[in-house]
Amino acid sequence: MANAGIQLLGFTLAFLGFVGSIASTVMVEWKASSYAGDNIITAQAMYEGLWKTCVSQSTGQIQCKVYDSLLQLPGMVQGTRGLMLSSILLSFISILVEVVGLRCTTCMADQPEQKDKVALTGGVIFIIAGLLALVGTSWYGHRIAQDFYNPFTPTNSRFEFGSALYVGWGAACLTIIGGGFLCCNCPGKSSGKSPRYPPSHSASQPGRDYV
Repeated sequence: MANAGIQLLGFTLAFLGFVGSIASTVMVEWKASSYAGDNIITAQAMYEGLWKTCVSQSTGQIQCKVYDSLLQLPGMVQGTRGLMLSSILLSFISILVEVVGLRCTTCMADQPEQKDKVALTGGVIFIIAGLLALVGTSWYGHRIAQDFYNPFTPTNSRFEFGSALYVGWGAACLTIIGGGFLCCNCPGKSSGKSPRYPPSHSASQPGRDYV
């Protein structure tokens, strides 16, 4: 029988990763303007996300603009959008599956073996969701680093990693670790079955008298 405590720990970590993935997707600070180099104007800071861009003035005023056209966006942004949304969708499905499969819930309580298999399935889905989020954030971060070190990129057009990337990386790791706990906690083949012993021969044989 699966350990309910380990299952609950894995589900909690994966759920935190699910929340972090949502936060990372909606955040605008996927990349922030870089202040490395000489003659950099720091009167304003630019941030770009998956859905809009923002400019923060030194006076504290922030102006944001939503992307006008989906087809005009770079393939990196479109691909990262799809990966993050797919990760969130799979995590949500896995949460619904785990509600049935967790040992601390009453669903399918009369079928412990099937319940543990459902929990295992949810753990696998969590791992897939975490990998999708990890691929999306790493791909976006790789392009930022590639453009930053490109000598043909103007100094004023260079960007660095934003806070949304770090949130996304942390969320992906939590989701994968949580799913791993749920998978490693799968029951053995003999779970839920009582051991069988051969019948005793003393009851079937009549008593013998010894001199």
